[in-house]
Amino acid sequence: MSRIGKKLITVPTGVTISANNGVVTVKGKNGELKEKIHPTVGIEIKGNEVTITRQTESRSNRAIHGTTRANIANMVKGVSEGFAKKLELVGVGYKAEMKGKNLALALGFSHAIIFRAPETVKIETPTPTSIAIGGFDKQLVGLVAAKIRSFKLPEPYKGKGIKYEGEVLRRKAGKTAASSK
Repeated sequence: MSRIGKKLITVPTGVTISANNGVVTVKGKNGELKEKIHPTVGIEIKGNEVTITRQTESRSNRAIHGTTRANIANMVKGVSEGFAKKLELVGVGYKAEMKGKNLALALGFSHAIIFRAPETVKIETPTPTSIAIGGFDKQLVGLVAAKIRSFKLPEPYKGKGIKYEGEVLRRKAGKTAASSK
């Protein structure tokens, strides 16, 4: 069996989980998430524990088994605790600010970049050079963080751009002066 797929999912208090017609629904204090599951994967809910099973031992079913278990565990964690990502802006004059529900980014272009986040994702700018992204859907929070980062990827020479907090960039040495004869 899959090492990840055979782990039990413990459902905390205040979170309800149900499976009907191949759709798993998880409700909690932060919101509600639904996901359609593969027909070869089964879900057993007993009290506050959820077990994921598979029908066959084929390679593709083993992969789907572990992925389904991880996705449902992320749904349970999201509606109970939530997820967060932090971004840092590195560069002279690079700044971010909230204008209503929109994020305005000054990244050295001739114009500001305006980004409107989905309703379920919360964006804050604690400082002009940092962005905090939070929400209960792990996939959506990661997607929003990746989209914002894609506006100005960190470059390898000076490290200027938008990077994840704690991300270590692989730096390159710049050009060296030509040796004189």
